[in-house]
Amino acid sequence: MEVVAVIDFETTGLSPAQGDRATEVAAVIVEDGRVVDRYQSLMNAGVRIPAFIEALTGISNAMVRSAPPAGEVMREVSDFVGDIPIVAHNASFDAKFWDAELARVQRSRRQEFVCSLLLSRRLFPLAPSHKLGALVEYAQLPVAGRYHRALADAEMAASLLLRLEEELRQRHRVPQVSVELLRRIQRVPKAQLQKCLAAFTRA
Repeated sequence: MEVVAVIDFETTGLSPAQGDRATEVAAVIVEDGRVVDRYQSLMNAGVRIPAFIEALTGISNAMVRSAPPAGEVMREVSDFVGDIPIVAHNASFDAKFWDAELARVQRSRRQEFVCSLLLSRRLFPLAPSHKLGALVEYAQLPVAGRYHRALADAEMAASLLLRLEEELRQRHRVPQVSVELLRRIQRVPKAQLQKCLAAFTRA
């Protein structure tokens, strides 16, 4: 598979449209089946973190107050990722914050997202849940650190992505897993997965 960046945000809530902001971002670069580079930073967007979010993430208002400004962090992480394809677990969430925070520094995304949650629904249909923690347990992946911290979640999503790639190669006999194939899989209804893969197994 080509080089990809697996990203994760921690935020003050669910929707940038409702005024929620990012509090932490991480990106890990995956190449040749392993993580080769990492970026992580807390970010100060000048907004208060609700108590229940602080309890969930462990990120406090004091931590964010002393963090670099959100705009500076977004410019850095955007430069770090560049044009390479982006992967996230529940990508619709992370893509909203990526786009909203980039827009604040007059930048825009140049690539599509791949969603490891949608992929896992297709490739691990028997998993009890498709939340990241449940999939890490189901696929017996290493726990990289505290859940709901950006770097640990990005590392675990990267492990999951590599495990999904292995599933495609071993169980589905796909000789070469590409980002384009992953994008197709995440869009296809479960019932049409085999048909979708057939085109890629004729090597």
